[in-house]
Amino acid sequence: MRALAAQIPRGLRFGTSTWSFPGWQGIVYGGDYDERKLARDGLAAYAAHPLLRSVGVDRSFYAPLDDKTLQRMAAATSPDFRFLLKAHAALMLPKSARRPEYLEGVPEVFLDADYARRVVIEPALRRLGERLGVILFQFSPLGDRVLRYRQELLLRLESFLAALPREAKYAVEWRDRAMLGNDLADLLARQGVAHGFAAHPRLPPVTEQSPIEADADCPLVIRWLLAPGLGYEEARAAYAPFDRLLDPDRETRRQVAQLAHKALGQGRQIIVIINNKAEGSAPLSVAALAKEFVQSMSAADPSALQ
Repeated sequence: MRALAAQIPRGLRFGTSTWSFPGWQGIVYGGDYDERKLARDGLAAYAAHPLLRSVGVDRSFYAPLDDKTLQRMAAATSPDFRFLLKAHAALMLPKSARRPEYLEGVPEVFLDADYARRVVIEPALRRLGERLGVILFQFSPLGDRVLRYRQELLLRLESFLAALPREAKYAVEWRDRAMLGNDLADLLARQGVAHGFAAHPRLPPVTEQSPIEADADCPLVIRWLLAPGLGYEEARAAYAPFDRLLDPDRETRRQVAQLAHKALGQGRQIIVIINNKAEGSAPLSVAALAKEFVQSMSAADPSALQ
C-alpha cells in the first residue's frame, strides 16, 4: 500500500464514507474493535493508512457536529488530511418535501445561508482549519412535486451559494437526474462551487454528469456510492461486514480514474470518496481504484511513473 500510495499525485486524495466498520480488521485496523470504539477512536488509525488521506463525514448530515467532536477529528489527523463534511440535511430539504424522522423538531431552514454559516461552516473552519477540504450540500431525491419548480430552485440555490463565506470550499450534489444540466453547471461555475459527481444508480455515469471546469478553485469531488441495481439496505445486507470486493465494478472504476486524470491535468485538487455499498468494501475499492489510476497515468504518460 505504501509503494502504491507513493505513485499517487499529492493532489489526489482517496477516502471512504465514514471509518467505523469492524469488518475492516486486517484491512485498515489491526485489532477487533466494535463500531462504537472505532467511531470515537478509530480515525487516527484510519488516517495512518497510506492510501486514506481523506474521509467523508456522513453523521453531520443528520445532525450538526459540536466543537468537541470537530476538534477531536482534527487532533486525530495530520495537516495534509482532508475532510469532506456533509452539510446538515435541513439545509437541503424544501418545506413541501417529506420530512424524515431525524429532522423532527428542526426548524425549516431550506437554503438558509445564515443557518449554514452559524451551524455548519464557521464551526468547521474554526476547528478543522486547513483539514476542511470541502463542505458538501447533498440534495436527496425531491420528487416531481418539487422538481416542477426547477428554475425557482436554481435561482434560490444561486442566492444561497453567493451568500456563503468564501473561506470554505463547497460542492453541490443532486440525486435527481432532472436537476442536471448546463444551467446548473454554469451556476456552480459562477459561484466557484464544485459539482459533486456521484456514482449512483439514480444518475447518469459520472463522466456524463457535468463538465469539469478547468479554472475552478474548489477541489473536484467524486463519490462512488452504490452498486447498480441495489438499494442501500439491500447492499448493506449483501455486503456486510464489508471485508471483501463482492461486485467489482470495473467500468465505474475506469470512469472515476478518467475524471481524476483529467482534473489533475487541469491543476485541480481531487477528493474521491467510496462507500462500502459500491463494491463491498470501501478500502479495498480505494486500493483497486488507486491501481487503476496508476495504470491509466502510466498509459497516458509512461515517463510519469519513472
